Amino acid sequence: MFNQHLDIHPEVLVALNTNKPVVALESTIISHGMPYPHNVAMAKEVESIIRSYGAVPATIAILHGKLKVGLTNEELELLATSQDIVKASRRDLGFLVSQQKHGATTVASTMIIAALAGIKVFATGGIGGVHRGAETSFDISADLLELAQTNVAVICAGAKSILDIGLTLEYLETHGVPVVGYQTSELPAFYTSKSGFGVDYRLDSPKEIASALKTKWDLGLQGGVVIANPIPKAYEMDYDAITAAIATALSEQEALGIKGKESTPFLLSKVKELTGGDSLASNIQLVYNNAHLAAQVAVELSHFND
Repeated sequence: MFNQHLDIHPEVLVALNTNKPVVALESTIISHGMPYPHNVAMAKEVESIIRSYGAVPATIAILHGKLKVGLTNEELELLATSQDIVKASRRDLGFLVSQQKHGATTVASTMIIAALAGIKVFATGGIGGVHRGAETSFDISADLLELAQTNVAVICAGAKSILDIGLTLEYLETHGVPVVGYQTSELPAFYTSKSGFGVDYRLDSPKEIASALKTKWDLGLQGGVVIANPIPKAYEMDYDAITAAIATALSEQEALGIKGKESTPFLLSKVKELTGGDSLASNIQLVYNNAHLAAQVAVELSHFND
């Protein structure tokens, strides 16, 4: 029995009821992560990539107070163009639903809604984490707590490089969240394939990933899994250039006093500006790459349930 606040697109509902593979997609990347029209073009291409593997895309958002699982083209356009979209994490869901408002879902809230619908695989750009300077600001993304308690696998290009990656990994370890590298032993850092930090496990095929996920959840071990999928070499940015841009963006953020949920959109936008748009191009390509892997994992996972 689905939650009364869920509004599942008919195609997604059929897939869920017939054990077809489904991939959840977030919507903050559409409303707050990229400018128009790049955002809506990216969203449609991601859905197309997922369909190419025989899986069904389920872009998630809150519209008119409904938890939408799977969107129409008109709803994607609304998310991509409206100025009235709240960046919605766990704490916001009850209020947006009760007040019948619009919200774009973060990693955390996408995981929650995906789990309510019974979707186990989710593709995104990069996860949130422990922000630099968190020892004084306590700025830690709700994504990490959700990963500790919600049974959804998150396919991403690692942690966003604007974060303190070392502390992010420590937090995930404390909460028992496995960090898996897909065909890599090093955690990717969003724009680059290298971070200087290792992963817990390296797995080299979608089938291996699906097997590990099924086994974890069959054992009753609550919580998600981070599947870190490096950005393709052809699209990764120069490590020194992106590091310098991030340092400049962080300094400006501190000077302006920008905090909380406004931090990540500001930093990503500033890095895009400082890199002459190169970071946006890389961001789009890493999302496509994650969609390819997520679809394959979802297909393999569905085979275990046949």
